[in-house]
Amino acid sequence: MAYQSPSKQEMKEILQNAQTIAVVGLSDNPDRTSYQIASAMQKAGYKIIPVNPEIDESLGEPAYDSLTEVTENIDIINIFRRSEFLLDIARQAVETKANVFWAQQGIYHDEAYEFLKENDFTVVMDTCIKVAHSITIGK
Repeated sequence: MAYQSPSKQEMKEILQNAQTIAVVGLSDNPDRTSYQIASAMQKAGYKIIPVNPEIDESLGEPAYDSLTEVTENIDIINIFRRSEFLLDIARQAVETKANVFWAQQGIYHDEAYEFLKENDFTVVMDTCIKVAHSITIGK
């Protein structure tokens, strides 16, 4: 199965219905892209949950070591890790109650995509969530 991105309308619906985004690989450094994009999404009204074992908190929120440790509801899992880590992250994702897996621009993995689709996930890869938000929702 080849990777197929959801339509702009589907992405819009995902973003309109979501409240909480777990950001895997979120940095606590304001100069990093992950921080800047998560900050913009936080300012757009989303609750951000940092997932990074190397930090204690980011954007005023406590960080978790892994997705499986997050106790809060997750609507979107947004990934800022290299493509080779996606399959492991996908395996963690299916242990959560989330059903949207969103890998940032330049990040994709065919096996992770197939695994997630087999587990009823909506999968967005190689797409910046902030750009998609700007295009579909505005603000």
